[in-house]
Amino acid sequence: MLFVPKNNSMLLYIFTSLLGSKFVEITESTTVISFFLKKKKQQPSFLKKKNLTVIAGWASTLLAYYLYRGPLVLFSWPIIPRLSRRWFSSLACSLLARSLAMAAATAAGAAAAAAAVSLITCYLLFHNSILKFPWARTARPSCASGRRTRRRGLVEAIGNTPLVRINSLSDATGCEILGKAEFLNPGGSVKDRVAVKIIEEALESGDLICGGTVTEGSAGSTAISLATVAPAYGCRCHVVIPDDAAIEKSQIIEALGATVERVRPVSITHRDHFVNIARRRALEANKLAAKQRESNETQTNGLDHINSKMMDDKLATMQSESKKTQNNDQTHVSTKMPHNSKCDPSSDSKGCDPSSDSKGGFFADQFENMANYRAHYEWTGPEIWEQTKGSLHAFVAAAGTGGTIAGVSRYLKEKNRSIKCFLMDPPGSGLFNKVTRGVMYTKEEAEGKRLKNPFDTITEGIGINRVTRNFMMAELDGAYRGTDREAVEMSRFLLRNDGLFLGSSSAMNCVGAVRVARDLGPGHTIVTILCDSGMRHLSKFFNDQYLADHGLTPTATGLEFLDK
Repeated sequence: MLFVPKNNSMLLYIFTSLLGSKFVEITESTTVISFFLKKKKQQPSFLKKKNLTVIAGWASTLLAYYLYRGPLVLFSWPIIPRLSRRWFSSLACSLLARSLAMAAATAAGAAAAAAAVSLITCYLLFHNSILKFPWARTARPSCASGRRTRRRGLVEAIGNTPLVRINSLSDATGCEILGKAEFLNPGGSVKDRVAVKIIEEALESGDLICGGTVTEGSAGSTAISLATVAPAYGCRCHVVIPDDAAIEKSQIIEALGATVERVRPVSITHRDHFVNIARRRALEANKLAAKQRESNETQTNGLDHINSKMMDDKLATMQSESKKTQNNDQTHVSTKMPHNSKCDPSSDSKGCDPSSDSKGGFFADQFENMANYRAHYEWTGPEIWEQTKGSLHAFVAAAGTGGTIAGVSRYLKEKNRSIKCFLMDPPGSGLFNKVTRGVMYTKEEAEGKRLKNPFDTITEGIGINRVTRNFMMAELDGAYRGTDREAVEMSRFLLRNDGLFLGSSSAMNCVGAVRVARDLGPGHTIVTILCDSGMRHLSKFFNDQYLADHGLTPTATGLEFLDK
């Protein structure tokens, strides 16, 4: 008696065709199909010599099939232990050897033998190989195969951030609100992408060389990213930051090894605006590098002249001594001069100290450098498109330099013109008026001519009162305006309900996402940027005393603060 699984139609077909109906009785149960020989004394026709070649062919085919398919289950569990692959291989090979011995005299037997040997040889050669036949079972992927591939260095770890569903906001609005978790970048913010793109393009163009200094005026996030990324390219970093920015930002930058210069906040038209100071620092570094090069060239030329004169005098002296030696029949003195392979600069020269050697500066200029826009057009935008599989309806984000909203909005619009892109503007910024009315300020004010600091907000890194080159590339369908209270309340709401510890700009973006969701209605997918975490906003945005002093103590329990 032989037990075969009910769902194994191949074995059923083989045994039925070999034994014939008069020798087989089939009974079905829940687990097995049983085969019985009705007439034990009568020899089945399949044991005759003329049919042994057929058996050899079936055996070799069955062997090849199950060696690649997996362990053969001829016996039903738990009645009889399962048949292992090795046991069945031995059984099939024994049957094959017997049939070959009895049918070797015939041409058909020789052909069957050749086919069987070929199949077994293929298995022995390729069973551990990546080569698989079309009918071979695909191996189940291991747990490690689903993990991220190993990345080389810090730079390759930047980007490919997850697109997170913000559950509380999605459930409240009936839309899918997704946040690009840029705070998971190594430098902790979306600005890591910008830092990489700016430095790489500067190195390629020759504006920055290895060992040079990258200078930037930043409210914090870009400065931290530059200080993080610059050493990976063998460069230094000098940051000018307004002194009203959270103190922990400058502390982080200093800890990363960059030079930090804190200045008072003034209008961009003022020569002492932090951006303008950073530009001057790059020019100063270039002038210093030029002076050092001139000094080194002068010293090198002077040393070459002195060494040349000394070598000529010494050569003349040695030649004179050689003539005297030859005249006196004494030992010949070699006239070969020793070669000085090392430079011997003066001990007080700064040029011989690598740590003090200036190799010039490069002003990153994140506001006007189009590498900012390209970082998001070539990098962030495509990631969002791929992660949503193109099934998004709107994108919303605040703007500081304008690079993020410009690069992402333009890329998404090129992929699908029906995708709506919106600006979320904080208090004190003029971009809302620029998008909705075409002018930056009111009619009484000339665009870009304010001489005092126009900002009156606790959010950092977003909002501006001029149109940057990066922002000009944005393709927007509208704009929203938020308040400090909305940003504070949203940050606490997300922390309580989603465990998201976000900074002020990220919270403002989420306020904008809810606004867009309510305007579009349920069933839409809205994407925004989670720029950074709350870790660099502890002294202001997450400081209870600071918020109380500004009348911003959070009190909401839900999203009712957006209904006002």
